[in-house]
Amino acid sequence: MSLQTFSLFVPACFAINMAFGPNNVLSLSNGARDGVRASVVASFGRIAAFAIMIAIAGLGLGALLLASQTLFTALKFAGAAYLVWIGVKLIRSGPTLVAREEGEPRGPMNLARLTKQEFWVAAGNPKAILVFTAFFPQFVDRSAYATSFAILGATFLLLEMVAIFIYAALGARLGSLSRGARGFTWFNRVSGALMIGFGVMLAFVRRPAT
Repeated sequence: MSLQTFSLFVPACFAINMAFGPNNVLSLSNGARDGVRASVVASFGRIAAFAIMIAIAGLGLGALLLASQTLFTALKFAGAAYLVWIGVKLIRSGPTLVAREEGEPRGPMNLARLTKQEFWVAAGNPKAILVFTAFFPQFVDRSAYATSFAILGATFLLLEMVAIFIYAALGARLGSLSRGARGFTWFNRVSGALMIGFGVMLAFVRRPAT
């Protein structure tokens, strides 16, 4: 893969990483509630899901998944339902779930649960596998397919971590401005509404024409 091709890939890829989607809403929400460190650690669930998807796409199985109407529809509706479920849960969360008592240090609620949440939100989105099967091939060096695909995948994951940190830091900043249980309650309601909105939009995603 030439340096020119890679220099075109990086900004285009980072734009995808920074897109305001359900996983980045999670980083924002987790950052506001539990701080940057907890949000970044939890996001390794997302990184694991994307790494698996990249491997699947690299082996050519991603195209088979997108070509199957049944599998695509099942994954789409499962992911949409999960996003709506998370959104409803966020909206219904009481102040004790979104903020600590005044003066009490804020720490991770449950890193294992948040990490699993990040994983399943990423894994349940067929649009992610579409990125790896439709976007990556435009930059792959056909003469060194495996190596170039691995480089693209590693770069994507690295840029994803940068995006995660940015959203987590932004969330932590917003959290510091929303002091008190009432502020966090409204923050979670907005985050929950966004999650439900993403779930509804995902439900209407169509399988790419083959």
